Amino acid sequence: MSLKTRLRRYIVPNSLRFQLLSGSLMLLAGLLIVIGFLQYIFMQGFIYQNQAKSIQSQIQSLPPDAWMMMANSDQDTIGIPKDNSNGPTDSSSSEPHRHGPFFLIQDAHIALINQKGTFTELTNGSGDGGTSPRLPEEDYKNALQSDEHHLSYKIVNPTGDNEQLIVLQTMRTKDHTQELIQVSISTKPLKNMMLHQLLVFLGVSLVALIIGILTFIPVLRKTLVPLSNMVDKVEQIDAGNLAERIPVDQGQVEIDHLANSFNGMLQRLESSFDAEIESKEQMRRFVADASHELRTPLTAIHGFLEVLLRGAVNQPDMLDRSLKSMYAESERMKKLVEDLLLLAKLDRSPNIQRNEVVLDEVIKEMAPQLRLLAGDRKVILELTSDIRGWFDVDRLKQVILNLFHNAVQHTDSEKGEIKVSLINVKGGVELSIRDNGSGISEKHLPKLFDRFYRSDSSRTRKYGGAGLGLAITKSIVELHGGTIRVDSVVDEGTAFCVWLPLAETSE
Repeated sequence: MSLKTRLRRYIVPNSLRFQLLSGSLMLLAGLLIVIGFLQYIFMQGFIYQNQAKSIQSQIQSLPPDAWMMMANSDQDTIGIPKDNSNGPTDSSSSEPHRHGPFFLIQDAHIALINQKGTFTELTNGSGDGGTSPRLPEEDYKNALQSDEHHLSYKIVNPTGDNEQLIVLQTMRTKDHTQELIQVSISTKPLKNMMLHQLLVFLGVSLVALIIGILTFIPVLRKTLVPLSNMVDKVEQIDAGNLAERIPVDQGQVEIDHLANSFNGMLQRLESSFDAEIESKEQMRRFVADASHELRTPLTAIHGFLEVLLRGAVNQPDMLDRSLKSMYAESERMKKLVEDLLLLAKLDRSPNIQRNEVVLDEVIKEMAPQLRLLAGDRKVILELTSDIRGWFDVDRLKQVILNLFHNAVQHTDSEKGEIKVSLINVKGGVELSIRDNGSGISEKHLPKLFDRFYRSDSSRTRKYGGAGLGLAITKSIVELHGGTIRVDSVVDEGTAFCVWLPLAETSE
């Protein structure tokens, strides 16, 4: 990838790279500006204070007599005596000269203020033509009352264009009077020095910012590699490739969590697509099986009607057989339609009307009907007494009848034996219906509760079954919060076991 292409990826305004890079740089630049501003403010106070202390030290280095001598003389500058060509210079008049140019700060204005407030100008600051600025009398009074070691200074701007640093220093003369020395200098050199320091800081900051950019770009690119990989992987995933998964161990906690969540979403989507495909396949099979089941009785009825129309209506025996056959086929079709409507109702509105019932009493009430269905088969009831629970009685009776009817279909009409048992188990009750019939092959067991599935079509055809009874039974059991299982051994028999909770559960 060329450098131009790489840079183009970082200057896209809406990209995460650009936003992170620009945001970080703006934050860093803002911090540097704030640091520079604060540094300028603090440095200004520090430099002004240090300069004031330096002036105070120089003032204190001169004896009070020297200041008083300068105040009493007509000298124009500190330490430089006036030219006296009319006579020799005695020792007293040359005393200031011996001190020489003792004040080291250039362009300083010096004034003396006595206790009466008299303001005496001592120098004009190297001939710049200016004078010492005057402060309010209150400031001078406060300064005269302070200790000579106290540092007193102010920043004033008397002319509007020349800011001054003014230092006030007290001194005590020989006659024990308190005098005040005022030294004022321009702050322009100090500000120029601070500005120079600020420019140096900004230059160093700019260099550091450029170095930071050059260092941050590869770090940012490396940091965003897991996210880029995730984007590439997502682009590869579509509705037909939901089996792809994003790596979840990329070294970044947030990206790993996002990958886990995204993989979970993909898993749910894949399951939903699979369920949709399975649902469509089940619907296709359901429509095909329902059409087949309905077509068979309709074909039979249609055939008998044709026979009757051809003249069989005038033959009493043929008419009787035809009407009985049509009635049986219509009953079979009616049963099929009722089962289909019941399944649709259970799927659409899975609500049941629960009431507290004694389960063993319900089965005992059904005993005559069960024995009638069994014919010559032996029926055994093993019921635990006084088992109470919350059930929909009508639906529960339908479960018992469906399982019992299934047992009748698969047992011998004379040697068959069907046992209905009811026992207490942990957390509920178990209802089981066992027979000694032909049993069910192991390969049929997984699909036994599918709609329209029949393990033995010839036998169910004989008894009019359409393969919906067990599907209905399972739906009703699950609506009660229970489970159903089947145990079967070929040529030995089958047992359907239903577990139901005794307590009323939320639907």
